[in-house]
Amino acid sequence: MPTALIDAPCSHTLVLGLGNTLLSDEGAGVYVVRTLAAHSADFPGVQWMDGGTLGFALADAVVQAHALIVVDTANLEAPAGTVRVFEDAAMDEFVSTGKKSSVHEVSLNDLLAVALLEDRLPRRRALVGIQPLSLDWGEQPSAAVQAGMLQAAEAVKHILQRWQHVP
Repeated sequence: MPTALIDAPCSHTLVLGLGNTLLSDEGAGVYVVRTLAAHSADFPGVQWMDGGTLGFALADAVVQAHALIVVDTANLEAPAGTVRVFEDAAMDEFVSTGKKSSVHEVSLNDLLAVALLEDRLPRRRALVGIQPLSLDWGEQPSAAVQAGMLQAAEAVKHILQRWQHVP
């Protein structure tokens, strides 16, 4: 079940880490968001959430957010640890074309579709994707993905800083 790490009242932006921490690199999104949540005083109005392996239970948190940043592993067809950011329409396109390989019970595309059906899709959206090396059993990400996680955390901070200056 998803666990809110820091629940900011009336949060404006939801930063959602997805992944299974028992499948080595698949847990990267969760690890990034946990780290950011522990050091996030510079970002008031942000709700940091460990979304685990995703489920429709997260739909409520997504539709209540004005902006959404998702951190997750993704098939980027790139070397392990590569990080790419997809914003707004580019995110919608990426998750809807099936390139986001997932072991989650519900795909990110399904979750966004629920928000769209409710006419409550967050106005700003971003996916920070990290190319995994291994999705085998293991409680530690590979060295390449650990390096990518640092880059992903910086990407999230950069997005938050830019979005704070956009009405």
